[in-house]
Amino acid sequence: MGPVFWIKRYLLAAVPLFAILAAVEWAKGTTTPADIASAAIWAAVAAAIFTGAAWNRYRKALQCAACEATLPKPAPAPRKKKR
Repeated sequence: MGPVFWIKRYLLAAVPLFAILAAVEWAKGTTTPADIASAAIWAAVAAAIFTGAAWNRYRKALQCAACEATLPKPAPAPRKKKR
């Protein structure tokens, strides 16, 4: 996973988050440039934390705990009955 993958992952997190935060500011009726800049900064920081945590897990070859919890456990092998 090269740099392009991580940049795309960052943008896929930052852009929708910015849209959500900007929409909230617009819904509140306060769409000053300072509010939009605040939404952009919060989106950039949150996406950086999200992407950094994912990169750190990838670098250390750790599995996601949530992903691991959803995997089905294998059924035990049937035992032969003794006669």
